[in-house]
Formats: sequence, structure tokens, C-alpha cells
Amino acid sequence: MVGPADQRETVQDLLTDADRLSISRACAIAGISPSTYRYRPKPKDDRIVEQHLNVLVQKHPNIGFWSCYYRIRNKGERINHKRLYRVYTDMSLNIRRRPKKRLPERIRQPLSVPDAINQCWSIDFMSDSLRDGRKFRVLNIIDDYNRESLAIEVDTSLPAPRVQRVLDGIVRQRGLPGNIRSDNGPEFISRVMEDWCETNKVSWHYIEPGRPMQNAYIERKNGSMRRELLNAYCFDSLKEVRELCQQWRWDYNHERPHKSLGYLSPVLYANKHVLISDKKEPTQNEALSIDPRRHGSLKAAAAV
Repeated sequence: MVGPADQRETVQDLLTDADRLSISRACAIAGISPSTYRYRPKPKDDRIVEQHLNVLVQKHPNIGFWSCYYRIRNKGERINHKRLYRVYTDMSLNIRRRPKKRLPERIRQPLSVPDAINQCWSIDFMSDSLRDGRKFRVLNIIDDYNRESLAIEVDTSLPAPRVQRVLDGIVRQRGLPGNIRSDNGPEFISRVMEDWCETNKVSWHYIEPGRPMQNAYIERKNGSMRRELLNAYCFDSLKEVRELCQQWRWDYNHERPHKSLGYLSPVLYANKHVLISDKKEPTQNEALSIDPRRHGSLKAAAAV
């Protein structure tokens, strides 16, 4: 299909021909009108329209096109809606701008060393992909006291309700933690987790954004898991990932010596300190404060 530009080139060739045809004759041969040939587009001056749109967007960040159009028209500016929409899209205002979510100020706290189980848990996400390119996520939860891996959950999506179910499963086995430490991921700062903490009376400490060293216990475990498992295998399915993760978790808890634990595994370290505490005669107040669910879970873990 011949366009206007090609027709103008045809007319131009006829005008430069040796016969020196007139513009009217050349346009007749090319099949276009002389006015079309002589037309030259005027430069578009949209500064007034852009100024109106900038004022509206600064005052109303989430304003839409038709709201802009009628606000400008109601002020007496006779701007065609097609022209306004062209400028509106050129300024990329039709793309919904996602406002930056402002986090509350996080308080820097030293990375304390717990002196008993369930004083503080750490939680974090990792990600990897299968052989076919599908992404999956890994949820890691550990007890900071003996570095025990409490859960490794694997799936393509792990939203906040799924995280809550994993925590509930751990609580049924070990009891509630005193505190949970995590980064500022959307699953952790969601309303679901706030309600869970309020219901169970668990405090949740968020590290400062961009400061993963404030969650060093779980980051140390993530590094070991990345080197020894995720980077060492090519996974074909989520089932394979889950099986290898559970095997790795059992070895991490029962066989792997940890330098920070005196080269004992997390289960042996917890068992050793439970036996030492059992030799001490607890006072009446201490005896009343002992949670049988927590105490019993350690003995059960040591028996495994």
C-alpha cells in the first residue's frame, strides 16, 4: 500500500524530471491533491497542556485521564480530549505509578545470644529455580539458641497465610517463641503476621532495611544451604527439592558440627544443656515457670 510519504516522493521525482511538469500535473499523475503535497505539519506546542497536567498530578498523584480532562475543561481551557490524551500518554501518566511503601523506622538492636530455646527464632526466604526455569522459594526458620533448623518450606509461592501455617506447626511441637527476627519482606510485615503475633503475644523484631548482618544467624544458615544444596544440584521438580531439603535439614540438625556450638550438632548441644539444667534443683518459682511443652520437645528430639 502506497503511503503519503511515497506519493510525495513520486511527485518530487516528476517535478525534477526533464519535462519539468507543473505541481498540479505531477500531483494528478501521482494521484494526490496539490494541497496534500504542499501540506507541512506544524510543530506541536504542548507546553500549556503539559503544564496543566503537571499541576494536577502534583496535587493529585492518583488522578486519571478523564478526571484531568474535565478539571481542565471546567477551568475554561478548550483542549480537545484526543490532544490531551496524546500528551497524557507521552508523559507516561497512563501507567499506574506504584507508590513507595514507607516502612516505620527500625530500631537497631545488638545481635544477642539467647540462653535458652524458644527465646528467639530467625526467619528468612531464599529463592532458586528448577531445570525448566520455574522459580521456587524456600522459607527457613531456625532457633537462634542452638541454630536448629525448625522448618524448611518449599513452594513456588509462600504468601503470609502459608508462613503462618508453618509457624503454627512448629508451635504445636515446641511451644511459642519469645521473639521472631526477620527482614522487612512483604510476607513478614503483612497484617496476617501482625494478627498472629498479637494473638499469640509474640514480639516480632524487624532488622533495618539493607542490613542483613543484623539477622546473622539465619544468614549463616542460608549461606551453608546455598553452597551445599541449592548450588550443588539441578532440580527437576519441587518434590525433589523438598526431599533433598529434608535430608539436608536432618543432617544439619543431627550430624553437622557447628563451631559456635563447640563442634556439636544443634540437637546434641540442646540435649547436653538440658541434662545440665536437670541436675540443678530448681527453686519454687523456677519450677512454676518451666513450660512442659518446651522441655519435653527437647528430650524427644534428643531421643531421636
